[in-house]
Amino acid sequence: MESGSGEGTGGFSAMDDYETLISTTDADLLKRSWRNEKAAPEILQFESSLVQRSREQIQLMEETVEEFMKNGEDPLTVSLYQMDIDRTLFLLRSYLRTRLQKIEKFMFHIQKTADLWARLSREEQKFAKSGEENPLDMYAGDIYALRYKSIKPLIETGQLDLV
Repeated sequence: MESGSGEGTGGFSAMDDYETLISTTDADLLKRSWRNEKAAPEILQFESSLVQRSREQIQLMEETVEEFMKNGEDPLTVSLYQMDIDRTLFLLRSYLRTRLQKIEKFMFHIQKTADLWARLSREEQKFAKSGEENPLDMYAGDIYALRYKSIKPLIETGQLDLV
């Protein structure tokens, strides 16, 4: 059905979009960020403020659950709060785990590309640097064809690319 403005938006307006955006919770935003990160082939911009807010909300919710348990609140209410905490923790951990897996997989490419490097948090940058500084040394009989330490100079000079 057409709106009165004649724009053909099906009854939706900019105000509806704004209200939808405002009503979106951090848990919803975290879920969206997790899905986007999981689906994207390259690492996306780290959502630092969202991660920080989510951690703070988890802390507050845990304190609320402790208060409810001390005050003898209904066990069903406590259980529902705990489920919400667990759901948010799952999303946060999965988001961070997905990012770390991408960093491990494309470590050298990310370090060479300034745009990708800037998308990482400081902790993720430290993680990427530690992976470069502590390479895994393979041994004879391993299923890998090459020992990393023996080809590390080729990778660092750009003569060999593992990506």
